Formats: sequence, structure tokens, C-alpha cells
Amino acid sequence: MALPSETEAREIIARVLGQSRAESCRVSLGGGQSGNVRFARNAVSTSGATSNSTLVVQSSFGTRSGAARANAFDADTIARTVTASEELARLAPEDPEYMPPLGPQAYQPSTAWADATAAMDGARRANAARLGIEAARESGCVGAGFLEHGASASAIGNSAGLFAYERATSANYTVTMRTPDGTGSGFGTSDSHDASRLDVAAASRIAAKKANASRNPRAIEPGKYTVILEPAASVDLLQYLLFDMNARSADEGRSSFSRKGGTRLGEKLLDERVTIVSDPSDPLAPASTWDGDGRPVGRTTWIDRGTVQNLYYSRYWAARQKHDATPGPANFLMQGGSKSTEELIAGTERGILVTRTWYIRGVDPQTLLFTGLTRDGTFYIENGVIRHAVKNLRFNESPIVMLNNVDELGRPVRVSNAETALASVVPPMRLRDFTFSSLSDAV
Repeated sequence: MALPSETEAREIIARVLGQSRAESCRVSLGGGQSGNVRFARNAVSTSGATSNSTLVVQSSFGTRSGAARANAFDADTIARTVTASEELARLAPEDPEYMPPLGPQAYQPSTAWADATAAMDGARRANAARLGIEAARESGCVGAGFLEHGASASAIGNSAGLFAYERATSANYTVTMRTPDGTGSGFGTSDSHDASRLDVAAASRIAAKKANASRNPRAIEPGKYTVILEPAASVDLLQYLLFDMNARSADEGRSSFSRKGGTRLGEKLLDERVTIVSDPSDPLAPASTWDGDGRPVGRTTWIDRGTVQNLYYSRYWAARQKHDATPGPANFLMQGGSKSTEELIAGTERGILVTRTWYIRGVDPQTLLFTGLTRDGTFYIENGVIRHAVKNLRFNESPIVMLNNVDELGRPVRVSNAETALASVVPPMRLRDFTFSSLSDAV
């Protein structure tokens, strides 16, 4: 039962709850199927498909809880899983942050399912690989790409009467093109919950164009530069900003949203052109309408014209702080302007175009300072024109500082990168005084 229907999910959860002898019981049910294809050196190397399902039963006696997991739904497996969770609960220590289960909740309809993605099969994967390989060969490049798609169904229920169910799909294509001499590299990506919106051919052509343009890069001195960050270059850094908006971390003085005697809630922290929201019903990046403990998730404004509007709270921390239990972000949506990356370049006197970043690691949690590297095409801009490729650079930068140095924001697009965790819509951006600390010889 890779994709249980709502009726099947209700029936399985009811069977589990009917056998529970715990004071409270929570059931999570999930199933999914996925497929992938990989090519390298202009030839398909692997292809596969998976199907799996999971049942998790959490039993509680007072504030003692235990959980057991299974991947089958027959009567014997359910009985053994319920028993195991109850045995573990009786052995567990008291949990000082235990919260009782939520009762019935109202959820908005999910829009995260697309039939085109659920219908993807081996033939469609093979065609995507063909498009990527053809783009590599036509441009004289060596390509390596990966396409992955999935469809899932999730449900939760508990002994207090809560039940939630939803289906979701996802599809993502990434490709790296290298020049045969090894001096040029380019990256392309296409990402959506709806596979019919993927443009594998366009992403592959973009990667090949960047690869050929980035041959024989020149070294420049590290320092502070005006930069244009393509969405794939900024999305991971920006998401770290959102992940840091945990109310407990801020209250306890452990994050960039802490200040002496309180938090930075209500403070103007960023440029007034910066607005960041989450919205599960967004048409480009739909997301789950409930979180892990069953709280409904709706539209939340995190940053409004540079001012911190919300932090997210666990149920325990919200009760302790006498605050609404605001769920964490469902997706990442940043507003922008109307210009394309090419138009931002045309309006730049001198600067550097960064098309992708990677290997981003934290340096200082109090200032949200990160270090990372550019890759797959970095270019010098002069008088509105890309003049030549430059060698990759290490940067030391904080998304808070970045978003205080906004010069102009472009038109937002859906994007993902190597470490992206949330479905994201991000604009290209031109920033002042971006800090490059050293050169990197890697391509």
C-alpha cells in the first residue's frame, strides 16, 4: 500500500487506536513511491524506482512516551507495534516538555498533488535523460544530471479525535556541464511539484552555456564586491535565515534573533524591500497544510518590509511563554521585483555574477555568519556586460547583512539547490559589499 487513500488511512489508524491501552495514542501513517535517473559522461548510469510505507505508533502513559515503527499493516504487525510502543512508554523517563494530544482540527485543502508527477514512469525518465545528454553533446560539453520524482500520502490521527490526510508530489532535475578541457563548468536546475512544469531541455542548455562561458577563468583579488546572486546561489543562505527564527532559541539568547532582555520580534532588521512569507497554497511551491503534531499551517508573514513579524513556537514553548503556537515555515516565498537576471546585469556598472554556491557552513550563530564557495560559473560584470569568467571564491557572509545591502531585487522564480530543504520561490538579487575572503582553484 504505497499510496493509501484517505479511506484506507482512516481504517488503519482506527484499527491501531482500537487496540491501544495507553492513556493517549498517536498514529502516523505514510507511503510513497519515487523514481530517478542519473546520467554522467553523456550516458545514463543508473535508473530506479522505490516504493515504501511506514506506520509509527506513539503511546503515552502520563508524560512517559514510547514509539514503535513498522512497514506493514496486517493485523499481527499492528498488534505487535502497538504492544512494543506501550512497553517502551512504560520504561521511558518522564518528559518535562510533554504536551497532550491535540483534538480535531480544521485544515485547508492541500494543493501539493499533481497527476503529471504521479504518472511519471521509466519512459518519461529516459526521455528527460535524453534531453540532457543531447544538450551536452550539441554544446560540446560533458554532462552529469539527476532527475528524481515522487508521490506520497501522509496521515496522522490520535486518541483525542484528530485526523489529517494529504497527498503530495515533487519533481527535481539538476545538471552540471563541464567543458572537455576541465576549465569550465555550469549548473542548471528545474524544480516543481508538477512534472509538466519541468523544463529539462532549458535547464540543460543554460548549464552548457555557463560551462562554455566559464572557460579559462581569471583570478581577482578577494574583497567586497557588488554581486548579483542568481536564485540557486542565494536560496540556501536565505533558508538558514528562516530556520533561525525559532522562538525558543531567540528567547534563550542562542540565535541571531536574540537581543538583551528579549527577541528581535517587531524590529526592523532588513531592507524594507524584503518580505518573506510561507503559504501552503502558493501555486508555485505548495506545501503541507499541517505540521508534525497536527497543527494547521496557513499563510504566515515572517518578514514584512524588513520588519520581523513572527517567530515559530513549539506547543510547549508557546504554552510556557503564553504565546500562540505558531508552526514553523511550510515553504519559503520571498517577494521581489519584475526584472530578470539579465536585466539586473545590464544595470550593473561593475560586479560579480554568482550562479551557484555550495558547501555552506555556519561560523557564528549569533550573527548568522556563514562561509561557502562559489561554483559552476562565476563572472565579472563591467558596464552592464559579462566580460569574462573569474576563478571561484570563498565568501564569508550573513543573510542578515546581505539583506541589508539590497540594491535591487528581480523577478522571483521557483528554485532549489544542494542543501535546500523547503520548496522555495526566490528572486535574483543585486547586493552591495558582498564579502569574498579568498580564492579557490576548484572549478
